[in-house]
Amino acid sequence: MGLYQRWRRLRLPGLQACGLHTAAVPTPPHWLVERLGLFEELWAAQVKRLASMAREEHRTIKIALSGGQKVEAVAWNTTPYQLAQQISSTLANTAVAAQVNGELYDLERPLETDSDLRFLTFDSAEGKAVFWHSSTHVLGAAAEQLLGAVLCRGPSTECGFYHDFFLGKERTIRGSELPVLERICQELAAAAQPFRRLEASRDQLRQLFKDNPFKLHLIEEKVTGPTATVYGCGMLVDLCRGPHLRHTGQIGGLKLLTNSSSLWKSSGAPETLQRVSGISFPTAKQLRAWEEWRKEAELRDHRRIGKEQELFFFHELSPGSCFFLPRGTRVYNALVSFIRAEYTRRGFSEVKTPTLFSTKLWELSGHWEHYQEDMFALQSPGSDRHTSSQSDHSASQPTDTLALKPMNCPAHCLIFAHRPRSWRELPLRLADFGALHRAEASGSLGGLTRLRCFQQDDAHIFCAPDQLEAEIRGCLDFLRAVYAVLGFSFRLALSTRPSGFLGEPCLWDQAEQVLQQALEEFGEPWDLNPGDGAFYGPKIDVHLHDALGRPHQCGTIQLDFQLPLRFDLQYKGQAGALERPVLIHRAVLGSVERMLGVLAESHGGKWPLWLSPFQVMVIPVGAEQEDYAREAQQNLQAGGLVGDLDADPGLTLSRRVRRAQLAGYNFQFVVGQKEQSNRTVNIRTRDSRRLGERGLTEAVGRLRELQNSRVPNAEEVF
Repeated sequence: MGLYQRWRRLRLPGLQACGLHTAAVPTPPHWLVERLGLFEELWAAQVKRLASMAREEHRTIKIALSGGQKVEAVAWNTTPYQLAQQISSTLANTAVAAQVNGELYDLERPLETDSDLRFLTFDSAEGKAVFWHSSTHVLGAAAEQLLGAVLCRGPSTECGFYHDFFLGKERTIRGSELPVLERICQELAAAAQPFRRLEASRDQLRQLFKDNPFKLHLIEEKVTGPTATVYGCGMLVDLCRGPHLRHTGQIGGLKLLTNSSSLWKSSGAPETLQRVSGISFPTAKQLRAWEEWRKEAELRDHRRIGKEQELFFFHELSPGSCFFLPRGTRVYNALVSFIRAEYTRRGFSEVKTPTLFSTKLWELSGHWEHYQEDMFALQSPGSDRHTSSQSDHSASQPTDTLALKPMNCPAHCLIFAHRPRSWRELPLRLADFGALHRAEASGSLGGLTRLRCFQQDDAHIFCAPDQLEAEIRGCLDFLRAVYAVLGFSFRLALSTRPSGFLGEPCLWDQAEQVLQQALEEFGEPWDLNPGDGAFYGPKIDVHLHDALGRPHQCGTIQLDFQLPLRFDLQYKGQAGALERPVLIHRAVLGSVERMLGVLAESHGGKWPLWLSPFQVMVIPVGAEQEDYAREAQQNLQAGGLVGDLDADPGLTLSRRVRRAQLAGYNFQFVVGQKEQSNRTVNIRTRDSRRLGERGLTEAVGRLRELQNSRVPNAEEVF
């Protein structure tokens, strides 16, 4: 039976499949009441069972706290929250969850054995994830009460949460309904409903969610053990791993942000879901501060800046691809030139590789198996040929499937393998700015952050195993040098062997030790992400932070043992025997387009001189100085600088200067009769500083120095 038929079968009181509702459901739907009744029955049985275990297995356990402190607790009785209360009331009030022996843990869940215990607050990334995951349960409860929604999925994200739910074929959420839904969320939060964790068998899960086909599908697909966890909160009961807050009252500020549609894809036909996203905080004060921050972020939106400054645009005739205008191309080329200069200094060789390849290449590399849905594939032109033969018939030759490259690494392996290699050539560092194409879903496209066509500062290093540590150190130094110029702080994370890894464990252990040693010597803070590496090798993820403190994952350093095996890459070693190289994938900017968007927002459109598409505006005082102003403009352009001219006779000098400053021009060269006679320019900056009169040749030379040195504050150090 289809989802729509199941929906109609529910006969929710007071709801019509296509109607709009702006008030809560008059009486709870029967399935909601039945589900809650079964949950309460199972919950009572679990409470009784745990109480019996606490009596029968009464024993003291040892708990190690952060800072080296050790305390005693009672198995199946003492909870992390009780220990937090013993430490301080502040910790008890601010903790959102615990970490017990590395596992995320509910604060009200009794401890079972000797444990290392750490408390998580909203200030940590893990704490935010728990907090926002609990908030999406509140949103789900509100959607059930207000709309009779059939819940699907509700995860936390890097910057909040969302919930997908089903309302019927023709029912959608309108923006005007969000305030009502938000008010119900706030009321549910204020009610301080506890989150209750229940372990249920597969049969019990099927009974709890017998009226929700989405949850039934997830139970069959995701629940592989004999039991799984369910959380109850008020009238809400949801399938969830947890952990969660102690109660909804810990959510002091909550705001719903957007509504949109999404798709549920399973074995049947896709179903259209409604998605509502939101943000929440422990206090209303934090929410207000976030709203102010959001206003600033909206002013810095790279799509807005790109339109106002005429940097780039998008067109429906090429969805997911960007049209860079002259000013935007200037910024783009400045970024690429920066990386090219670093390549030259660091011994990289730039190559150009084809865009279109036979899928045989991707089958050999393994990408066709794992990445096929994200690639653009097409049939090669027909090869029917009429040949002269005794039978005089046309023979049809089989055609190849071709695909646009989504990454450069297989092509670079072909370059390495195209002739015999010697140990004397290693390390071989190949860089490529070739256009990449990925079949991103239309709903995931957004400005420059995610595109279907883009370029990366993509490079691959083929090296001997004993060169690996030095090359990793070089990659890390490359990152630090570039991010320092761009003005970004960053944090590193080492992601180690996942469960589905390929290759020998001893090889992985050795590689992880090399990466860890390089990170420790590098001296920057780093985190460990166990089991989060790629299937072909461990990696170092790089999270940079912009001027607003927002994280962006752009750069990466990845080890790869599999591609050299798949392509049978070899080189002749010093002893004359053939040996296998190690492959390092690395990028600093990542997508050049995405980095341009990050920089636009980080600088708020006020570009540093070396990147700026608005370097100098030359402004003649009167018509008599226009020829000299044009000469000054030509000198700037001859020096590789952006020089524009504003000789608008309809505006006063002060208004033209102000217009240039508001447009973001780093400098204004004002030329009057005196400057023309002395062959000088009177220099001002975009922040209204007056630098005085300088010789034209001297001024252009100084700007060239500042541009070439890529200083972030040319206006201050001119």
